[in-house]
Amino acid sequence: MDILQAIIIGIVQGLTEFLPVSSSAHLLFAQHFLNVPSTNLAFDILVHLATLVAVVSFFYKDVIKLLNAWWLSIGDILQHRFKEGFKKDPYKRFAWFVIIGTIPIGLVGVLLESQVESVFNAGLYVPAFFLFVTGTVLYLSQRINKGTITFETMGFKETIFMGLAQACAILPGLSRSGTTISAGLVTGLDKEFAAKFSFILSIPAILGATLVKAKDIGTAMDTNLAVMVVGFIAALISGYLSIKWLLQLIQNKSLDIFAYYCWVIGILVFMASIANII
Repeated sequence: MDILQAIIIGIVQGLTEFLPVSSSAHLLFAQHFLNVPSTNLAFDILVHLATLVAVVSFFYKDVIKLLNAWWLSIGDILQHRFKEGFKKDPYKRFAWFVIIGTIPIGLVGVLLESQVESVFNAGLYVPAFFLFVTGTVLYLSQRINKGTITFETMGFKETIFMGLAQACAILPGLSRSGTTISAGLVTGLDKEFAAKFSFILSIPAILGATLVKAKDIGTAMDTNLAVMVVGFIAALISGYLSIKWLLQLIQNKSLDIFAYYCWVIGILVFMASIANII
């Protein structure tokens, strides 16, 4: 991988991690058309780490509040008043909901790692198909009555449903942000809060994946420092901007444009892959 390829892939990762169009599919597509080996796990994990830095930077005030609330909640447990604090403090509830919502993807990552890897190596028609599914889910979820649930009123049902959606999105082509936002809309979450919860829910998931593959990053940094650094910076900047843009867009406009995009790209790549054109 050269510098230009690293910049392109970094931008692709940063934009598509948070826009509802599937970063996994676009990374596979980009690696294929740029002739970059898809087995470069270290670089893939590093650009994911860049998106983690982007989302933490964007929501740093919320992250600090949630970490503080979680720590206070631990104190509640030691003082045998956890239930009372959980009921009265929405930030304590939200902190635990983030943890609960992360459990499904953690279990899938640990128990089905080899199966998931085999899906990634099956061919471009797989992410293309699931990209079409992403567009369909996103389109249909927006036709549901407008929800009003926010972090102050959400409960276990909304949390578990979004957590399961995030676990499903481990498949290439199923957008993590697209499926979790759609799951939130289906369960009655406010549209803007569904997006915010989706982004915050990504933090422990990306962090966990990064820690598991940390040794691969260290090995690659020894020989590909410039490539890794520019890829990281490209993903960080584009990731931050994509979060800002999507939150602005979701307030007053439909996300149908992303559904249409997923349908078009999904169909084109699927047909080209089946026909052995690509």
